[in-house]
Amino acid sequence: MTEPKPALSFTGPKRRARTLAQEVVAELTDAIRSGQLKVGGKLPTESEIMSSMGVSRTVVREALSNLQASGLVETRHGIGTFVLAPATAQAPFRIGPGAVLTAIDILAMLELRISLEAEAAALAAVRRSDDHLADMRQALTALQATVAEGGDSVESDFAFHLTVARATGNRYFTDMMMHLGNALIPRSRLQVEGAARRQYLDRLELEHENIFDAIARGDAEGARAAMRMHLTHSRERLRAASESIPSPHS
Repeated sequence: MTEPKPALSFTGPKRRARTLAQEVVAELTDAIRSGQLKVGGKLPTESEIMSSMGVSRTVVREALSNLQASGLVETRHGIGTFVLAPATAQAPFRIGPGAVLTAIDILAMLELRISLEAEAAALAAVRRSDDHLADMRQALTALQATVAEGGDSVESDFAFHLTVARATGNRYFTDMMMHLGNALIPRSRLQVEGAARRQYLDRLELEHENIFDAIARGDAEGARAAMRMHLTHSRERLRAASESIPSPHS
């Protein structure tokens, strides 16, 4: 008889410094380390985690990708996600938030993202499923709602880019995006207010919509160009906002 999978739930209030995905990662990691989820055992399904933790499928998938990148779990396609033994968990390549401290660092990382995500968008245009498109649209809708409310749109922005990576069908694009993390969405570096902020956010939404439209119509070259233009504009916006920052060597 198959053992019932343990029910999981959030314990205590969420810390605002964490995203919802980070909360799910923390809960699952605690369950693994405490033995509630045993080595070799199968994690609850995405739907079960969504129900028990009250989060969206996008959040659950981001959390599972993070756990996989950290070597704590392994996803076997068509079967499920399983807990790995500590001996098989290897230290992954990681560029965490602590490694990207300055605007110069983020400019350099945006150059890497241009190369990585432009190709991801092109692949996504020819490989995406209807579910991928639905997830992208959900992320864009959340992004628009958050912007309208004047909130922090970083999480939904990153969710969109992560879904594009998933739509490639190549897990290494997803793993790399998870390693880069939403700390590399350079929104907090751009200090714009009032009418300038509205204009900036409108332009940002249009750039995301252009990427989505090209992927939805299966236009690989259009998707590649739209993603490259979006990230290039992000780099130039950050460069303009950082011109007054002195060089660390000056």
